[in-house]
Formats: sequence, structure tokens, C-alpha cells
Amino acid sequence: MNDTEDPKNTNQTAQGEGGSRHNEALYDRFVEKTKVLFELGQEKSEQAWEKAMEVTREQMAAAGEFSAEQGEVFKRYLQHDLENTVVDMRKMGVTAKDRLNPSRLGAGALSSLAKLLHATGGALMSLSERTEEALQYRAGDITTAGTLTCTACGHSIQLKQTANVQACANCQNTTFRKSY
Repeated sequence: MNDTEDPKNTNQTAQGEGGSRHNEALYDRFVEKTKVLFELGQEKSEQAWEKAMEVTREQMAAAGEFSAEQGEVFKRYLQHDLENTVVDMRKMGVTAKDRLNPSRLGAGALSSLAKLLHATGGALMSLSERTEEALQYRAGDITTAGTLTCTACGHSIQLKQTANVQACANCQNTTFRKSY
């Protein structure tokens, strides 16, 4: 068998569809028994898989479930499946490594934080502007006690009680900012 040949497409049985299903069921049992032997073992390596496959092949052949030759074919099938799984896992590992790179995650978190701060900053700016507008008074407005500061010259007027706002005594400006 060459490296590009799929072992599951070789050694087709002449028994028809029923024989194929029987072989598939045998292969599934072979895989399951191999898996159990591997998991029971202490060593977890490629050699341990090889040993588990060989022991399973010998046991199933001795039990008459299949011939020694068919057991060898099943071993090749399982080796091929495992090789494909390793290749797939390596590809997934590279993809995961790229996607889960700390700098990429950090950049994603920073990007999210920047968007949140930008939105929060915009909301705070809007709140600040509305607050400033609420603190603006003009000549003719009525306001409670507090300090009015002229927006043109900075002159302060102390109001001890509610009063009608008058133009600035210093520069005649008509807009003030109130503080308490």
C-alpha cells in the first residue's frame, strides 16, 4: 500500500454489502478493544498504541473473530485513522495558537475597552455639556442663593437668597456660571 492509498478502500471483501457491514462491526470492536487496552496501560505514547493494537489483533485472531491477515489490515486502518487525527489536531493546534495568542486576545480586550471608554466618554461629555448648560444663567433669570461668576471677566457675585440676575457690575456682560 502506498502513502496516498486509503486502507479502507483496499482489500474489499467479495462477500457483498452484508460482509462489508460485518467487517465494519469487526473494525469497530477492534478499535474499541485497542482503546480500552491503551487506556488501561500506564504509558501513553505511539509505541503504547502499537502494542495495544498488536495485543488486540492477537486476541481477536485467537478467538476466531478474524484471520491474522485481516487483523493486520485492521491495524493499518487504525494507524491511518490515527495519523489523520494527528494531522487534524496539529492543524487545529496551529489555528488555536493563532486565534488564542495573548497579544491578539490583549488587543481584542483593549479594542473592546477602547470602544466602551469612547462610548462612556461621549456620554460623559454630553452629561457635562448639559450640566454646564444647567449652570448657565442670564441677566433677567431668577435663581436661588449661590455664587454667579461672569463668563467674560470672572467677576463673582454672592447671592445670599433667591434673586433676579442682573448684568455684571464690572463689564456689563449678561451671562454667568453658577456654583454653590
